[in-house]
Amino acid sequence: MDTTGTMHAPLRELGLTVRILSRNPSAVAGGVIIGAMIAVALCADLLAPYDPISINLAERLRPPSTGHLFGTDEMGRDIFSRVIYGARISMVIGLLVVTIAGGLGTLIGATAGYLGGRIDNLIMRVMDVMLSFPSLVLAMALAAAMGPSLTSAIFAVTVVMIPKFARLVRGEALAVRELPFIAAARVSGARDRWIVLHHVIPNCVNTVIVLATLTLGDTILVAASLSFIGLGAQPPTPEWGAMISVGRKFLMDQWWYATFPGLFILVTVIGFNILGDALRDVLDPRIRR
Repeated sequence: MDTTGTMHAPLRELGLTVRILSRNPSAVAGGVIIGAMIAVALCADLLAPYDPISINLAERLRPPSTGHLFGTDEMGRDIFSRVIYGARISMVIGLLVVTIAGGLGTLIGATAGYLGGRIDNLIMRVMDVMLSFPSLVLAMALAAAMGPSLTSAIFAVTVVMIPKFARLVRGEALAVRELPFIAAARVSGARDRWIVLHHVIPNCVNTVIVLATLTLGDTILVAASLSFIGLGAQPPTPEWGAMISVGRKFLMDQWWYATFPGLFILVTVIGFNILGDALRDVLDPRIRR
């Protein structure tokens, strides 16, 4: 049996996807933005000129200058350094939440869609109840119940994002379970768990990748919102939402305090959104043809 073609098929598919993305201006722009943010997060120790939590009251509330590119805050801390380290925190939050929520949501949705019947109805009703609440409102309730902290915010946002993946993957699974190779697997004696893990979920991967990319921006925004209202990262943690929350008190006279963290949130969310839109177009089989 010749397995060479089977082994190289995923590589050819990946190469084709990369070539198509490289010709898509939106994908290139989104990739550059996200790549830059990831590089900033990884190299924060090298890029930040000051300790992000070091206090220097002699330099408090200084405007942007060559010594402090984004100015300083009310404690004399360098805002540029804090924004750089904030990128690391936000990226870690986004990737952690999407990985956990995407994994659990995909498994839940695939199981519900494949099994159908009462199990599907029960799972989807629970997901529908969660989706009936605005994401931020539900995240606020969960974070408040656990107590304000970065860990509480991560948990709350993760729970909020699970139904999005479950609902979408469930729809894909309903279509996949009717395909001939699923019937062949059943006839061959394969168990439901094996079919879900080896047939249903792999056929939903493209959809999950697109949703995960789009959800990353939403996750960062919700997490920053929780920190803004005091339910997420707590001072002196250099988190973008927490910085904006304190900076708004000085907005009229020290505009730089809240402006630069806000710009980084804006650029990051836009980057993930336009990259997700481009991926959705590229990974759509009808467009690929």
